[in-house]
Amino acid sequence: MMRADRASRVPAPLMTMLLVLVVAASIGAAVRATQAGTAYTHAIEQWRAARDAELRTDEGWLTLVGLFWLTEGRNTIGGAATNAVPLPATSAPSRLGVLELHAGVVRLTPDPGTALRTNGKPASAQVLRPQPGDYDALTIGSLTFFVIKRGDRFGVRVRDRESPARREFGGLRWFPIREDSRIRARFVAHATPTTIPIANVLGNVDLWPSPGYAVFTLDGRECRLQAVLDGADAKELFFVFRDLTTGQETYPGGRFLYADMPVNGDVVLDFNKAHSPPCAFTPFATCPVPPKANHLGVRIEAGELNPHR
Repeated sequence: MMRADRASRVPAPLMTMLLVLVVAASIGAAVRATQAGTAYTHAIEQWRAARDAELRTDEGWLTLVGLFWLTEGRNTIGGAATNAVPLPATSAPSRLGVLELHAGVVRLTPDPGTALRTNGKPASAQVLRPQPGDYDALTIGSLTFFVIKRGDRFGVRVRDRESPARREFGGLRWFPIREDSRIRARFVAHATPTTIPIANVLGNVDLWPSPGYAVFTLDGRECRLQAVLDGADAKELFFVFRDLTTGQETYPGGRFLYADMPVNGDVVLDFNKAHSPPCAFTPFATCPVPPKANHLGVRIEAGELNPHR
């Protein structure tokens, strides 16, 4: 009589083939995981390189050299320190003209014979459109300046293509890329249209539209981040937050994070892309600061490091 254990034994050649297939499948899975990880790392590296390059452009935050608030009435502009809008003396004549603010409208009157240009053409007397939105850019030499509107205030923001900050910029620094810092969070939409108050570094408070908040678990703690929309035509969620690295490894004013709109109730928060606000690179930006609801009691060791450490 054939013994039961011998009747169920797999022939040696077949066993060898099965082992080969199992090993090959394991190796294939490991290779695919490695390839996926390498592709993800490469994508983050490309994103970070693009951010670095954007900072270095003519329109990057490193070229911002001045912000001057206009008063009602006449505001002279030029290189002399006595002007209401004093431009860098090495790059502009002592006086270029006048910006007159009246009832929320800013009108330029250039002095005769200046090399000032508006939107690439010789400057003439005209009303200037402020930023945000389509705005009028004034240029002379390496300088570009334009009117901005923040709440009820109007100011002039000045850029210099030859700014020391741009020339001396040594590049961004980052935490190491970690795939587990790409978190799939649950997105809870507000039941009714909602706005949340967010202050900026000037102390002004604006109401930002908020579609909802993200919920996720980190280090065993449930975390929530309120999302806002950065503009009427926003295609992404915007998070302004701080965590326990803020003021230590990362910028004291908090960090920004953008994310794709939620899909099926989920949103992906890739903290490897968390980055410093413009105020980390210039004192002339008007950055929003993290609302109290977005103060996280955990360390998020991912994303951009403080550029000043």
